[in-house]
Amino acid sequence: MGPAVDAGIAIGTRLLGAIVLWFVGRIVISTVKRAAGATLTRQGVDATLRTYADSSLNVLLSILLLLAVLSLFGVQTTSFAALIAAGGVAIGMAWSGLLAHFAAGAFLLFLRPFKVGDMIEAGGIVGVAREVGLFATALDTPDNVRTILGDNAIFAGNIQNFTANPHRRVERKAQRAHGVDPKDAITRLRAAVAAIPNVLTDPAPDLEILEFNLAGPVLAVRPHCHNDHYWQVLFDTSRTISETSGPAGYPVPEQHYKVVRHTAS
Repeated sequence: MGPAVDAGIAIGTRLLGAIVLWFVGRIVISTVKRAAGATLTRQGVDATLRTYADSSLNVLLSILLLLAVLSLFGVQTTSFAALIAAGGVAIGMAWSGLLAHFAAGAFLLFLRPFKVGDMIEAGGIVGVAREVGLFATALDTPDNVRTILGDNAIFAGNIQNFTANPHRRVERKAQRAHGVDPKDAITRLRAAVAAIPNVLTDPAPDLEILEFNLAGPVLAVRPHCHNDHYWQVLFDTSRTISETSGPAGYPVPEQHYKVVRHTAS
């Protein structure tokens, strides 16, 4: 056999070996992905995180398989790997902000300070969480506007979860005029607020004197309710504060000033 035939046989052998290695490698990759997915599922890992882990594992193993195939043809994979690493560093620097959102999203998924359906305040936005992703979170604000927040903006600040606890306190104020007996006003308001639908009896509504101003005493009116009934109880409490003034005969609160005039002796 001549040199050309030997070279052809060598190339064919390498090509056949590359094809076999590729198909065997893909089978191994599929097996590893299924095993990793089953492990994450048993551990209760979030579906979004499982999908991302599956994609990342597939890309990583595919690159390793490609390097192994290229090595069969004598390609210097060390320089190729160095080129990939350098490109990764450059992309990482360019996408540093995106990576920050990814890191924050991973923490949100693991730590779970809130879940889909919770009403929260995060990044200066109040709304119901509709989607919690690895890069961004979608909130529906009370005026029904879909707002997308980068996860880093959420995780970098304070997070308030209004749904985590079984009840929430509504805070209102009742201004009463000078001359109105605060005890009588509190007694009337306590009975009226207790009759508001969805107001909890345990804990009972808080009604106390909060402060005094130029118009008279200011009462704190604070019923408790489930988060689902917050706005209904808030509006009903405001209306109740207004409606209890008329039947009680309370005067309209007015600011009182005392002017003292000093004359030169």
